[in-house]
Amino acid sequence: MKNKLLQLFRDNVARPGNYAVRADGDEARINIYEPIGGWFGIEAVQFANDLNAITAPVIHLHINSPGGDVFDGRAMATNIRQHPSKVIAHIDGLAASAATYVALAANEVEIADGAFFMIHNAWTIALGNAADMRDTAELLDKVDRSISADYQRKTGAGADQIADWMAAETWFTAAEALEHGFVDRIAEDAESAPENASHWNLAAYANTPAALAVPPKNEPQYDRARMERRLALLERTAA
Repeated sequence: MKNKLLQLFRDNVARPGNYAVRADGDEARINIYEPIGGWFGIEAVQFANDLNAITAPVIHLHINSPGGDVFDGRAMATNIRQHPSKVIAHIDGLAASAATYVALAANEVEIADGAFFMIHNAWTIALGNAADMRDTAELLDKVDRSISADYQRKTGAGADQIADWMAAETWFTAAEALEHGFVDRIAEDAESAPENASHWNLAAYANTPAALAVPPKNEPQYDRARMERRLALLERTAA
């Protein structure tokens, strides 16, 4: 069975993103047009250092991300919650997986019309014997409960409803995300969708909307075995 986490990383490793920080007067802007995590996206340590250097009273956090590493995402969310400035998250194209709880850590969350918000159960890569697999499954259950608690606090939905949405890999349109309480408003003055709003290769996900499907391109080949070793090391270290 193909590992979804590895597939998501491999499919997007050659796709250019954009991470940028700009502070100007009373407002600052951070673009996370990147996956979450250091394999090919923004690392939590860099994000934390950049965020904590901002003194502007208002920070606009623009997001267009297919998700990525759960622990980097949790660390980024914690730094957002602890920052003294008002943080406004803007979902410009896509907030999927780990990018969703980065967005929800902000004081306010708005989503562009035409953007998507996706939640699902946690994935990982595991190596070892049966006991190791059971330990990994228990870890994933704990991660899912932690993520679910964030969604419950934001939406007011019950644990069973959130669990059903996560198990089904649910993609919410902007209107649905607003209806269910994941966001506070739909952006009224949003510009047209960014160039890479549907730029990410989301084939690793089961229910990707047709509007976000990206045809495969002729991309350079990468050392899959080396990537698998790095991912396995991360999983075992994080556990």
